[in-house]
Amino acid sequence: MARPIIGITVDNKGNTADSGTYESAIRYSQAVTAAGGLAILLPHEVEHVAQYVNLCHGLILTGGADPVMEQFGCATDGRARRIDQNRQAFELALLSEVDRQRDAAMGDTGDTPVLGVCLGMQLMALHNGASLDQYMPDTIGDEATAGHQDNARHSLIFEADDSVIQTDNTGGSINASATVVSSHRQRIADAGRLRIVARAEDGTIEAIDDPARRFYLGVQWHPERGGDDDCPMLNQGVLKALIDSSR
Repeated sequence: MARPIIGITVDNKGNTADSGTYESAIRYSQAVTAAGGLAILLPHEVEHVAQYVNLCHGLILTGGADPVMEQFGCATDGRARRIDQNRQAFELALLSEVDRQRDAAMGDTGDTPVLGVCLGMQLMALHNGASLDQYMPDTIGDEATAGHQDNARHSLIFEADDSVIQTDNTGGSINASATVVSSHRQRIADAGRLRIVARAEDGTIEAIDDPARRFYLGVQWHPERGGDDDCPMLNQGVLKALIDSSR
């Protein structure tokens, strides 16, 4: 069976298109390959989003800098590391095109699976009407924020028992072995039109989805960095679930 094509969004070197260089963490493509997919990297060409969505069987919106918030009705915090606007425009256009094709097909035939990772989750949420906590130290303090930075591992509390990251411990239970790797200092404040699937112990929203879609999942952690641990469904297994939904 042919491997499903998974489009992976790329970053700009130095977080600016002026660098003239795209870059991508190798772990994304390695994780897709290990999960049975065929990884391709997507340049920031808004005019080609329809062809990219048509070409790809699934999409990954990767991690990166912080969203620019003016288009969502509020000022960008001065402490934010602002994402290059070409990248933000491209990834939001991808999400809009996925929506358009799904609405046009009126069913699973146009329902492209999407996984948002860290920044990718935040853009998915903002695209669906959510709001953003732009500086976590102000809301949960420096110590709690440190538990989400520099690839720190932490556990999860599950709020949905029918998502693609369903584990044995759901319904408000803390599963100490279900650890994930995080590196962020912003978080979504609410899920907008999407559903909250899991939180960290400090209340940070860690996973969101749209249960009406085949696969539309955002995770605040980095599954490509998590490896195979006691709860692989949350790490490499997330990529496997994306691939399976993309076949």
